[in-house]
Amino acid sequence: TTSAEHLGHAAALLSHIQLGDIYEVNYCIAHEAIDGAFDPFTAFGALLARTDAPFAGFYRMGHRFALCCSPERFIAFDGLHMRSEPMKGTRPRGADAEQDIRLRDELANDPKERSENVMALDVMRNDFSRVSVPGTVRVPELFGVRTHPRVHQLGSVVEAQRAPVFTPFDAVKAAFPPASMTGAPKIRAMQLIDAHEGRARGLYSGTMGFFAPDGTADLNVVIRTLLCDSATGMLSIPTGSALTSKCDPAAEWEECLVKFTSIADVL
Repeated sequence: TTSAEHLGHAAALLSHIQLGDIYEVNYCIAHEAIDGAFDPFTAFGALLARTDAPFAGFYRMGHRFALCCSPERFIAFDGLHMRSEPMKGTRPRGADAEQDIRLRDELANDPKERSENVMALDVMRNDFSRVSVPGTVRVPELFGVRTHPRVHQLGSVVEAQRAPVFTPFDAVKAAFPPASMTGAPKIRAMQLIDAHEGRARGLYSGTMGFFAPDGTADLNVVIRTLLCDSATGMLSIPTGSALTSKCDPAAEWEECLVKFTSIADVL
């Protein structure tokens, strides 16, 4: 995806926002290359050693691989308790301590970043409310900054008590795909994503995780991920950012590049 293509689609999506068709949409682009000698096992080892991704995962299906260094939780379950941590808003790490603190504070107080974060949070609150005991959906943390080796991220937390008539799988179905990777309203945002991205996302922006026999489960959001097809040598690192009425499309392009380099530079 070129810068010109990104800006053209961003302008079209912003027109839908101005018309009130949507409030926010997560628009994703692709960075692709061919490397027949790429070793996904060695590469994932390098990623784990040089990132602190709390929701990393390695996935293989035949000759297709996903090397995921996700910093974002989709849903965690512990009995009837559910927790989601939607993440929207990114800044690179600073070259020195002073710049790093300035970028962190800038992220925490940026009106545009806070607006996109709260929209994703509100969608998740609505998704949880469909399978929760009434009155139990709450937000214990709003606009917290998570600092990783290469980026600062803005995140919030929503929790709820699952109604016993629903299973964890019902909750996943109610909330999938993750609100932070779609937009609001979710269905219309996904229709526009399908029209403007030009390719299926596949596993990217989906979820990987586990369900354990003791009733616990933890699912991530598949971002900061390299997708590999060892049969063809095709490599892809998709990245995205949220478009809102206050956004600067050129800055959103730069955010996509920051997320791309957080994986590519390690490799």
